[in-house]
Amino acid sequence: MPKIVKRILILSCLIAILVLPYFVFANTVANPVVGNLMDVGGGGKGPYENIPMIGIIGLVVRIVLSLLGIVFLILMVYAGFSWMTAAGEEERVTKAKETITRAIIGLIITIGSYAIWIFVSTYLL
Repeated sequence: MPKIVKRILILSCLIAILVLPYFVFANTVANPVVGNLMDVGGGGKGPYENIPMIGIIGLVVRIVLSLLGIVFLILMVYAGFSWMTAAGEEERVTKAKETITRAIIGLIITIGSYAIWIFVSTYLL
C-alpha cells in the first residue's frame, strides 16, 4: 500500500474518531442552566427563546474549550509522530519537544480558564 494512502487512511480514521461523537443525537436530561435546547416553546418562538444568556455563553465556552482540547490532542500526536520519525536528527527532536512543551502549556491555560469559568458561573452569577 502506498505511503500516501496509508496517511490518508490514518487521518480519515482519526478525524472520524474525533468528529463522529458530536453527531450523536441522544435525548438527555435538560441542563438546568441551559434548559432543553430542543424545546421549541410553541407560539412561534424559536428554539433558543427561553434560554438565559448565561446558558448560551456557557454553551459557547464549553464548545470552544472542547475544540481547544482537540487541538491539544492533535498537536501531541503530531509532535510524537515527529519525534519518533526523527531518526536521531537533533533539530527535529528539539522541534518535537518544543511542540509538546507548548501544547502542555496551552492545555494548562485551557484547564485554568475552564476552572475560572466554572467558578464565575457557579458562585458569582
